[in-house]
Amino acid sequence: MSTTAVSESTVVLDINEQLPVVTESTTSRVIVNNPLLRVVDFTFAAGQLLTEHSSPRAVVVTLLDGEMDFEVEGRSNILHAGDVIYLAPDARHALTALTDCRMQLVMVDTTAHDSSAQH
Repeated sequence: MSTTAVSESTVVLDINEQLPVVTESTTSRVIVNNPLLRVVDFTFAAGQLLTEHSSPRAVVVTLLDGEMDFEVEGRSNILHAGDVIYLAPDARHALTALTDCRMQLVMVDTTAHDSSAQH
């Protein structure tokens, strides 16, 4: 996985064409990766799932296309295109694609943040 420089702007085009939904599969592509954040696009064929897991980073999930059952800390949420979820570091979560889906994750390294500032 290559690293994207924090100090340089990056443009990534034609992601949907490069990352199509594949029958009975989950696919992903890292779009941006640096010490501050990682952006990953996923596609899920209907019925695909990710079992419960967590991330040490804060995560922003945006469902770009489709419908998904996204469970956060044991609570089910039905997402539609355009819906967003914020996951605090170490929050347990799982998902099931109800239809073919396209999702984007932005994972942020919160250790770079001054923990004394509460916003």
